[in-house]
Amino acid sequence: MGSTRLTYASTDTHDAPTTVVGTYLEPLQPWTGPGERPLVAYAGGTQGQGAECAPSAMLSQVIRYQPPADVVFEYDVIAIYQLLSRGMAVVMTDYHDLGTPGIHNFLNRKTQGYAVLDSARAALRLPGTGLGPESPVVLYGYSQGGMASAAAAELQPKYAPELNVRGAYVGGPPVSPQDFIARSDGRPGVAPAIAWILNGIAADYPDTRPALDAALNDTGKAIMRDSIGKCGGGLSSTFAQPQNTSQWTTSGQPLAVVIDGSPELKKALDEQRLGGSAPSVPVRIYSARNDDGPAPYPAVHGMASSWCSGGAAVQLDSDASVPAISAGFLGTHDVAFFPSLSTSQQWVTDRLADVPAPVNCAALP
Repeated sequence: MGSTRLTYASTDTHDAPTTVVGTYLEPLQPWTGPGERPLVAYAGGTQGQGAECAPSAMLSQVIRYQPPADVVFEYDVIAIYQLLSRGMAVVMTDYHDLGTPGIHNFLNRKTQGYAVLDSARAALRLPGTGLGPESPVVLYGYSQGGMASAAAAELQPKYAPELNVRGAYVGGPPVSPQDFIARSDGRPGVAPAIAWILNGIAADYPDTRPALDAALNDTGKAIMRDSIGKCGGGLSSTFAQPQNTSQWTTSGQPLAVVIDGSPELKKALDEQRLGGSAPSVPVRIYSARNDDGPAPYPAVHGMASSWCSGGAAVQLDSDASVPAISAGFLGTHDVAFFPSLSTSQQWVTDRLADVPAPVNCAALP
């Protein structure tokens, strides 16, 4: 496997130019499928909110130790190596503000989608890879990466219509950061992720800062501040502060209530919701029925239904085989990554071979 670090042009949440970092990975295996070697635009899962958390920085590690006592499992590495073993080239974005100055806007619909699409554009222009403007592209991601892949699929028809996108795999996507905040309130280990969302909103939407400043007490402000620069899902021991967001606010109300009562915050978070526009390429959505974490099945089903109504070719895979496992930010959602692997990659291979895409919009599970 050869790797090339990329710095490429992209677009921020307000459609202004910006710069993103990513990594191109060239497989050692030949491509044995039809046509040109394909490129998978891979969107990584949640890593954190600091430069050292950049997804591509973790490519050399499957298990990473984060002092003082946390171990983070980098499951994306497994998926990426499986794609490479099939002879597919892979480009992995570091998203906005991971590897570049600024605060990573965690779960921002537009910037994640733009970063994925622009990573494909950048990789296709690299000399000496055998890739070209017409090379087939597949969007692929799970968890935060699933949201990014979904956003890229929604945005691609207008933002990057020249890309030869054959399909998008959307695994366990958080459909709405606002819903995630409401559902996660009080769960052990989830405080950092809530803080990452709010930090990103404050960075991208300056008009929300006065509302956040007035709503958060010293505890809430400390949690937001301390979350910056922290990596991975193994943060539960780092955050001994209150997990109930009612203890973060000056009013004693949960953050979900505070957001609903603030026009600025609600508008900014509503812009991050998936399902508003239908992809023009085939999509396979994977969701664990028992996912009680960041990607609950009813929300994913609602997104799929919305896309179907918009005319998208959607296959929704509802997996009831993964048991309910409650472990804060971990649990069923993370375990479900593994059964999705083999079937999702076969689906990708079939799209590249022009096999008709399966669709179950008429009877979503």
